Amino acid sequence: MKSTTTPVLAALNAARAAPDAPLAFAECFTFTLATGTVLAWTNIDAPITYNGVTFSATGPLVQGLKSKSSIGLEVDKQQVIIAARPTDLISGAPILNAIRQGAFDGAIVQRDRVFLASLGGAVIGGVTLFHGRVATIDSVGRTQAQITVASDLVVLDYDMPHNLYSPTCVHTLYDSGCGVIRGAFSASGTVGAGSTAGLINTSVAAAGHAQGSIVFTSGVNANVRATVKKAVAGASLSLMYPLPSTPAAGDAFTVAFGCDHTRGTCQAKFANLNNFRGFPFVPPPQIAY
Repeated sequence: MKSTTTPVLAALNAARAAPDAPLAFAECFTFTLATGTVLAWTNIDAPITYNGVTFSATGPLVQGLKSKSSIGLEVDKQQVIIAARPTDLISGAPILNAIRQGAFDGAIVQRDRVFLASLGGAVIGGVTLFHGRVATIDSVGRTQAQITVASDLVVLDYDMPHNLYSPTCVHTLYDSGCGVIRGAFSASGTVGAGSTAGLINTSVAAAGHAQGSIVFTSGVNANVRATVKKAVAGASLSLMYPLPSTPAAGDAFTVAFGCDHTRGTCQAKFANLNNFRGFPFVPPPQIAY
């Protein structure tokens, strides 16, 4: 059963009593990214303010997320299609490029049906039809992205306990548990001549940048983040996946060290052994009798 307000119930009952009377409503989609950024879009031609959130009418078009009810603990998985223009941006980067680079990973998704007194009129109330989170990014093309979202019951599929004994560190590099300061292991540079979408020629490259990340601060790839696969000190950075566009010479970026989460790297590269949360001396299952 979906909960809603008394005015919405009154409007629905009135619509049942007079089937020919129009019932105005709008579909509103909210995406709350892992960074805390809230993206709110509606499918009608005018912006709507509902529950303190203003849903933009000029953003991407979103399709999907039907309402579903079932008995039991079945995880509801559905597909969402986001159609966007190159001018639709997130933090300065085109939305489709941001999705491709992982901006929507772990995002919380909600679809509300908001009822109006008339088309373009005052908001009467609304009802939440779906609430869940992004499960997988299925495909990202030139004009749209297909994303699979799952209901909140998907958290029951997580492995337990939360932390497992493993040879490698369970911390994420630069998080509060790791304690390493990103700025202390980052360098700013510019793209050198002859660079491609997958290879950045730069004199600031260091061996420690392997498995690290690079974020562009200017040019056609501004605000795009990529993973460094291989680094040749003083020469180049090879990327795990090519950039959406080929950078131009002089485009600025910031690149940070990476970590393979092993005890040796934690000690030699970051001098951070006190915060190492791995168990390299636990015997493998094959010999743990």
